[in-house]
Amino acid sequence: MTRESFDKELGLLNEDLLKMALLTKEQMHNAVVALVEQDGELAEKVKEQDDVIDNLQQEIEDKCIKLIAKEQPLAIDLRTIFSTAKITQDLERMADHAVDIARIVIRLKDEKYIKPLVDIPKISKIVEKMISSSIAAFIDKDIVESYKICKMDDEIDELYRSIFSQLLYLMSKDMSITNQASQLLFVIKYLERVADHATNICEGTIYLVTGEYESLNR
Repeated sequence: MTRESFDKELGLLNEDLLKMALLTKEQMHNAVVALVEQDGELAEKVKEQDDVIDNLQQEIEDKCIKLIAKEQPLAIDLRTIFSTAKITQDLERMADHAVDIARIVIRLKDEKYIKPLVDIPKISKIVEKMISSSIAAFIDKDIVESYKICKMDDEIDELYRSIFSQLLYLMSKDMSITNQASQLLFVIKYLERVADHATNICEGTIYLVTGEYESLNR
C-alpha cells in the first residue's frame, strides 16, 4: 500500500468516526427530549437505534485491524489507529447511556414529574457539544481545543451537584417521590458519565499528537 492510499484509508476512518459521533449525539439528544416530553415512542426509537451504533463500532474496529495488517504503519499511524479504535468504545458507551435514559423514560412516561426538568436539558446541551467538539478536535489533532472541551466538564459537575441536592431535598420532604427522584438521579449520572467519555476522547487526541498519556478526568 502506498503512502497516499494509506492516508486515504485513514481519512475514511475519520469519516466513519464522525458518522458514529453524530449518531451518538443524536441518540443522546433524542433520549433527553423523550424524557422532557415523556415521549415513549421516541424512547423506543433510541433503543432500536442502538444496534446501528454497535454495528458501526464493529465495522470501524475491523477496518482498524485490517489497516494494521496491510503494512507496518509508522508510530504516528499506529497511534491514530489505536486511538480511533479506543474512541469507538467511548462513543458506544455514550450511546448505551442514551439507551439507559430511554429506559427510564419508559418507566416514568405516565407519571407527573415532581419538578420541571429544566437543568437536565442544560446538561444535555453541554454534553452534546462535548461529543461533536471532541471528535472534531481529534480529527484536526487540536490539543488546545481538547483542553477547552475538558473545561466544559466543570459546568456539568456544577449542574450535577445542583440537581443532586435538589432531588435529595425533595425526597427528604416526601418519601413517596423516592422512585422517580432516584430515576432522575440516574439520568444526571448517565449524562455526567457521557461527559467523562468525551474527556477520554480529548485525552486520546493529546496522546495522538504528543505520544504521552495525560489524565484529564478529575
